[in-house]
Amino acid sequence: MAAAPIAIASDHAGFDLKQALIEHLQAAGIPVLDLGTNSRDSVDYPDFGDALAKAIRAGKATRGVLVCGTGLGISMAANRHKGIRAAHCRDTTDARLTRQHNDANVLALGARTTGIEVAKDCLNVFLNTAFEGGRHQRRVDKLG
Repeated sequence: MAAAPIAIASDHAGFDLKQALIEHLQAAGIPVLDLGTNSRDSVDYPDFGDALAKAIRAGKATRGVLVCGTGLGISMAANRHKGIRAAHCRDTTDARLTRQHNDANVLALGARTTGIEVAKDCLNVFLNTAFEGGRHQRRVDKLG
């Protein structure tokens, strides 16, 4: 059975980093659901955070990656949706702990604050770290 695709979306500020992450995922044989944007032309980040959240809620992907200038605004947009746990990460420790303790299903990155190699490392850790469950499950359940 084929691996579930990773949904990915960005605004204009995150476009270049999004494209680099798509190439990184594809080189690893991971299917990608690219939800835009498709250029550096100015767009509104909430539209892309919403699109990714809706794709996950609809079962088109189980995990996602969002990129805007800081990673903050687009994660806020996604987190408005029930069942979405978007975590803004700046390093691999954030990425590891948000998977282990928060069962985050969306990684949010800032193109203006995170270098490409760190972003790739965060993505690798995010995708390869399991949720620990246990005492963390009751907390995640309270998130909705």
